[in-house]
Amino acid sequence: MKVELWQIGKTAFPYLEEGIRIYEGRLLRYLPFQIETLPDVKNAQKLPGEQLKVKEGEIVLSRLKTEDYLVLLDERGKMYNSVEWAQLMERELMLSHKRIIFLIGGAYGFSPTIYARANSTLSLSKMTFSHQMIRLFFLEQLYRAMTILRNEPYHNEG
Repeated sequence: MKVELWQIGKTAFPYLEEGIRIYEGRLLRYLPFQIETLPDVKNAQKLPGEQLKVKEGEIVLSRLKTEDYLVLLDERGKMYNSVEWAQLMERELMLSHKRIIFLIGGAYGFSPTIYARANSTLSLSKMTFSHQMIRLFFLEQLYRAMTILRNEPYHNEG
């Protein structure tokens, strides 16, 4: 099964880009993985937040396939510790879907249509992170999950 991280717009900060590249390279040793950067909505800065979410949702829905398993990275999603999340990933990787898509929304989150389409929601913290920073945090956690599943010495359980 292929795992993809979808994000809206390019990463704006070079230090995040560097970290993202590092973890993306590490992940490729474990699974077919790809980052897909969806285009920004035209004139996004002129749109109210609710309208922007709808437009971003339309872009996402136009690229999703019926058989895709969609996981939203959402502050209201279910939280797991690293070991629990690794176990969840192991189960999800055994599903019959061709792709698991993890979606990071824009600055205002997700439209109701995206919530309705999602198979699951995942939160990395009770805290709110910028949609730029969460890209790196998620990749590190996905890498951590893969090393836990392989019993490799990256994660220290205390």
